[in-house]
Amino acid sequence: GFISHESANTGSRFPLTSAEDPDVGVNGLREYFLTENDNFVLKQNSNADGKKYAEMVLQKPLDRETNPHLSLKLIAVDGGSPQRSGTVNIDVTVLDINDNAPVFNQSVYKATVMENSPRDTYVTTVNASDADIGSNSIVTYYFSDLNSGLSDLFRIDEKTGVISITGSIDYEKDKKYELRIEGKDQGGLTDSSKVIIEVTDVNDNAPTISVMSFTSPVSEDSPPGTTIGII
Repeated sequence: GFISHESANTGSRFPLTSAEDPDVGVNGLREYFLTENDNFVLKQNSNADGKKYAEMVLQKPLDRETNPHLSLKLIAVDGGSPQRSGTVNIDVTVLDINDNAPVFNQSVYKATVMENSPRDTYVTTVNASDADIGSNSIVTYYFSDLNSGLSDLFRIDEKTGVISITGSIDYEKDKKYELRIEGKDQGGLTDSSKVIIEVTDVNDNAPTISVMSFTSPVSEDSPPGTTIGII
């Protein structure tokens, strides 16, 4: 077997082990066959001494996400009668490259928080998946285009995507927030999403009277319902 990166260029050649046939002439090794597949074709050659050997040539790019392993067979046949053959298994392992960007599972996340919620109150969790493997699939989360005001109110855990409160949420000041989120893999490929946060009002403001005291003369014979003053 052998190993190839999925970034291997079409036309790349992979030499194969030659078959041995002690017979000579027409009874000797005549040709090779490769089991049918989408990615490789077989090219047969002869050395100066006439010994035949074969190479696999990549004709279609490999894609680890579609097919991480290929199992092929190389068959060598002689020219004798009856014809004899030998078979060897060829296992191809396709190595990953960072050719897939993260993808958020939602284009918009919606959440609701109570005003005056304490610090570290959970808001929501964003999540992006990456079809690559290993370090190429690790996604880091962060806020993008976040003005200084919002960065004082919310934080995002770069590893888990958990968003929580870090500042004072006041319904009377802002009833809704919109956060833009980026997910970036280790190779720098990104995806974006946004979080819309609705703030729920709580009864945290008592009514106030702007006039502390006033004087308004009233006649003693004023009928019931007479307006004394307007506050």
